[in-house]
Amino acid sequence: MFGLPLAFAFPAVLIALVGLPVLYYLLQVTPPNPRRVPFPPLRLILDLRPQDETAARTPWWLLALRLAIAAAIILAMAGPVLNPLPAGAGGKAPLLVVLDDGWPAAPSWDMRQAAAADRIEAAGRRGQLVALAATSEGGREIALTDATHALEHLRAIKPLPYVPDRLALLAPIKKLSDAAPKMDIVWIADGLARGHARDFAEKLAALVPHVALVTSTQAARALAGPENRSEGLKIRVLRASATAPGLGVVRALDLKGLAIGETRFAFPKGALETKASFDLPVDLRNDIARLEILDEHSAGAVSLLDARWKRRTVGIVSDETADVSLPLLAPTYYLRKALAPFADVREARPGTPDPIGVLLDQHPAVLILADVGTVSDADDARLKQFVGGGGLLLRFAGTRLAAGSDDLVPVRLRRGGRVLGGALSWETPKRLAPFDAQSPFAGLPVPKDVTVRRQVLAEPDADVPGKTWAHLVDGTPLVTAAHDGKGLIVLFHVTADTTWSNLPISGLFVDMLRKIVDLSQTLARTDATNAGGPAKAESVPPTSILDGFGVLGAPPPTAKPVPVNFTGAGTAEHPPGFYGPPDQLLAINALGANETLQAADYSGFGFAQEPLRRAAPTDLRPALLAIAFLLFIADSLASLWLSGGFSRRFGRAAAALILIGLAAGFAAPSQIKAAPRADPPLSQSDLQSALNTRLAYVISGDPDVDAESKAGLTTLSQILAQRTSLIPGTPVGVDPGRDELAFYPMLYWPIVADRPQPTAAAIAKVAAYMKQGGTIVFDTRDALTAHPDGPPTPETLWLRQLLHGVDVPQLEPIPPDHVVTKTFYLIDGFVGRYETGQTWIEALPPPNPADGARPARAGDGVSPILITSNDLAAGWAADDNGDSLYALMPGGGRQHELALRGGVNLVMYTLTGNYKTDQVHVRDLLERLAH
Repeated sequence: MFGLPLAFAFPAVLIALVGLPVLYYLLQVTPPNPRRVPFPPLRLILDLRPQDETAARTPWWLLALRLAIAAAIILAMAGPVLNPLPAGAGGKAPLLVVLDDGWPAAPSWDMRQAAAADRIEAAGRRGQLVALAATSEGGREIALTDATHALEHLRAIKPLPYVPDRLALLAPIKKLSDAAPKMDIVWIADGLARGHARDFAEKLAALVPHVALVTSTQAARALAGPENRSEGLKIRVLRASATAPGLGVVRALDLKGLAIGETRFAFPKGALETKASFDLPVDLRNDIARLEILDEHSAGAVSLLDARWKRRTVGIVSDETADVSLPLLAPTYYLRKALAPFADVREARPGTPDPIGVLLDQHPAVLILADVGTVSDADDARLKQFVGGGGLLLRFAGTRLAAGSDDLVPVRLRRGGRVLGGALSWETPKRLAPFDAQSPFAGLPVPKDVTVRRQVLAEPDADVPGKTWAHLVDGTPLVTAAHDGKGLIVLFHVTADTTWSNLPISGLFVDMLRKIVDLSQTLARTDATNAGGPAKAESVPPTSILDGFGVLGAPPPTAKPVPVNFTGAGTAEHPPGFYGPPDQLLAINALGANETLQAADYSGFGFAQEPLRRAAPTDLRPALLAIAFLLFIADSLASLWLSGGFSRRFGRAAAALILIGLAAGFAAPSQIKAAPRADPPLSQSDLQSALNTRLAYVISGDPDVDAESKAGLTTLSQILAQRTSLIPGTPVGVDPGRDELAFYPMLYWPIVADRPQPTAAAIAKVAAYMKQGGTIVFDTRDALTAHPDGPPTPETLWLRQLLHGVDVPQLEPIPPDHVVTKTFYLIDGFVGRYETGQTWIEALPPPNPADGARPARAGDGVSPILITSNDLAAGWAADDNGDSLYALMPGGGRQHELALRGGVNLVMYTLTGNYKTDQVHVRDLLERLAH
């Protein structure tokens, strides 16, 4: 029964083994539609054919496209950067990098080191030998080495506070070029002519044919020639070319590094020199020990000041009646003119009964008596006390002194005088002899046209030669001096006007007075010297030396002592800085008083010039990822095309639409802007201010003033946290036109006159803030320049314009019984950096007689405005040690403490209002409640 099936089994298997592959092949070649096949089994087989097919062979261009996608992704993941080799790094010849390391290179030192490192590293990648030489290493041999050692040498080089002589480097370069004739040189120059730049460039071009010159596009700036004149402290601001910034700030510091003042400067268009001026009181100017250009960071941008730049107070007394009738012929006129450049001259008012006593009460460093014969016993005693305590008494001869007699002279005098060149004299006017080496006038040139026609003679005592500072060609004394206690008495044996000599109208007279005034500062330390004058010139060692960045530090081993009368600029042996003991410092600066800056001229030598800039490496990852993404889109389109997913006509349109969409997608982020929201969300700063009480200051736009405000409010916040129950947050700067002001109970607003006025919208917000209970403390910071009877200061005018149209209540100076003076501390006023300014507050209603004598009064609310001129923030600001950050006037820790107490009272007042008014009457209130 199984025969028939077995008989058909073999043919069926054979057909299946042979026919099915043939059928499959035929179907692959010409695949029919299964629904048109009449034979059901075959239709069933055809229905088993998969609808999604994979090509037997991928087209080569599609395979290449997919390989490109993979390569782009792999390269992107590797983080490639494009860092082209700098100039001078090509070839196989040795490379020498010459680096200028004087102070002009200091402001851009990081860029210079980076430029040198780039070239050294590039040479190392090419297998070149490298040598590095700084211009200050002229005495050393230059050796070729690998890039690693050259980079170590580069990191050890620091800018110097002087400009080295480049010519000393030529000999080592020539020796190296003889050993490597095909050497390339890259010179990273500072751009200044100082240090023989052109001569060095000329000789360098003759030694090596291939020189690449790298210079900065921004020239250096420097300070030189400070002058402490009567109208203010002035200093020259220099730049080498007009490419240097035309605006800047010069800051004044004392010996402790505390800021005393700042002033702005501006170069006229194309000008290479301008001046910065400090209009400060003499006491503050005398405390200045350092002037610096803010953010310049070089020794040339620093000018150190010693006692030579301090304006000494000099009092002048004269008995001449011509002082009133003919002032231009009076001795005081010549003395004022000669002393004005370096001293603060003071005179008693005409008609003062005791001018000597009035001037001594002002504690002058030098007191000048111009032809004063006899003084009263009281004045004689005070003068002796003045000299004995370290004062300098300078006297000038005349008819009164020649006829008088007192012991306030350095030598015994003959009565009368000596007449030279008169009608009854056989002698002609005498010239001055050169000054002796022991004289304080040593080194001053003696003009040949200065002559003496009359003089007071000294008795020929044995000690006269030792007391003589200046004499005529015949040996008779012209200037004598003697110590008396800790002080000094100096006598000019001629008048202070031109009646006896033409010395007062010569430049030598000014120099002699300058030397004498300079002696007034060292009298207390020279009382052990001989009576003939101060100790002879000696050398003083370096105390602290500037580095190339203008920072004072320990002196290097190569720094040598300088003579006490040294007036030159800093050098390698005598670098800029302070020399001598701490109480008698001698300042040496990078530039002399009359020096200028000149840009170097490198033209005519065929150098390949390149600006100093370090090209930042280009990150290729974004570009590679973008390429991979675009190739992926192209692959998707190609795959869709090959699979027949859309017709050709539709495919072309779709491809065009996709490409347009991609282009629009890449351009959209830079074109689309978010639509403004009607109610923008609160910033993080506003949220913090809403959760925690914070003090705020109005941003003025002046970075220095804003830093002062922030420092002052930061210190005040710390004091509040230490002394009160209030723990305020970090102070914040606000812009009235942009920020919400309602979160801050008190705003501190420093006035800067040269800043633009706020917009009308900002002023409206300020007015609304004041009406809604906020308090603004306006600080004009002009207590030193504002005068009650004088014109308004620029800061006052700026504030008036700001408040024009704002509903400001009637103001009055803070009365002694105002509650703001008693909210936490019992104080008399509000002081800051200054204490002479007036503080104004909303006027209180007149006291009610029925209330009796009340210790404190207040209005119904907090005053919305306070106006002061004492620079409160500078008075509050303190360092980590609790010392004031800024120089206070008149100064002292007590003033700083009073300023902080005033700040605490202001904050307590804005937070509690008239609450304290009731607190000071708590006993009376309890008694009333008991009844």
